Amino acid sequence: MQRRNFLNIIGASSVLTPLALQAASGKPSTKKLQLAGYDYDRLRMLSDKKAEITGYEYDYKLTSIGEANSNTFSGPQDYDVTEIGLHPYMLAYANDGFRGYSLLPIFPVRIFRHKSIFIRTDRGIDKPEDLKGKKIATPGFSSTSLTWIRGILQHEYNISMNDVEWIVAKTDSSADIAGKASAQERVIPKGLKFTEGSAGKDESQLLEDGDVDALLHAAEPRCYVQGHPKVARLFDNVRATESAYYKKTGIFPIMHAVAVRNSLVESDPSIIQSIFKAYSESKSAAQERLAKLGWVDSMLPWLGQEMEETYSLLGKDYWSYGIEKNRKTLEALFAYSHEQGLCKKHLKIEDLFHPASLTLKE
Repeated sequence: MQRRNFLNIIGASSVLTPLALQAASGKPSTKKLQLAGYDYDRLRMLSDKKAEITGYEYDYKLTSIGEANSNTFSGPQDYDVTEIGLHPYMLAYANDGFRGYSLLPIFPVRIFRHKSIFIRTDRGIDKPEDLKGKKIATPGFSSTSLTWIRGILQHEYNISMNDVEWIVAKTDSSADIAGKASAQERVIPKGLKFTEGSAGKDESQLLEDGDVDALLHAAEPRCYVQGHPKVARLFDNVRATESAYYKKTGIFPIMHAVAVRNSLVESDPSIIQSIFKAYSESKSAAQERLAKLGWVDSMLPWLGQEMEETYSLLGKDYWSYGIEKNRKTLEALFAYSHEQGLCKKHLKIEDLFHPASLTLKE
């Protein structure tokens, strides 16, 4: 009799879903998420599915940043939580009216960018100011890394976008790492004079053949990796230059963030805290392991000393998540994008990051 009364209340058992049965029995329901990104050490607990997102199970798809961007902005949008290019997201939001996902203040990739300027050594380029009037190649134009580099050249060395001749390569020698560039990484500002690179030549070949005088590139181009005798970095001592830049500005450039599907947050507002906690714990675990076992995990012979020098300059919380500790860095990129004619509006943090994430702290 009790069994029949129970079925009368909740419906026939034959039509109960597993989640309904769990709810009826008082057991917590578990939903499934699809996460996407790389498997860097700071994301390893997530890619290994060892981090916990309360109330959810998840799969983690390894993907490139180009594919993640395209999937999110113009593709099937089948990732609930995804690593995303920070500047491509800015352009999608400001220029294309994209509103399907919001950013969370989780930053899987940060890289100083002075190392990303490569030159021909036979073109009289000895210092940044010598780039004025030169031909500079780029793979694409509006990626996060290239936007940072141009901003640094303008604000630190007084080299504006119109001081050089831009050659935009049709292909990228490092596409196997970054994936096919999304549309938001190929935006060129109105009125900017540029030339497309020769057909059949990627950005590395343009520099190697001497078609251009310099190259801005997030990755090390093939000709540099292979040791071309007339290709070098602009800055001989990149470490010293980037350290001085940080001491002056306090900026550790951010490349990638994490985006969450807005419909998911609408159905479960608490998930933002859970996602932030999972990514933070994964990063903390990686940093702790690096401190304890990095000397044996890594093949770098002076990794311990490198960590000590990093802590001395940047502090132990150098790879922070959350808004407040990263406000200055974020606002610098927002300013650069608008100055360069890429973003149609000068964005604010509150435009891009989900309101519930603005006060999150580790």
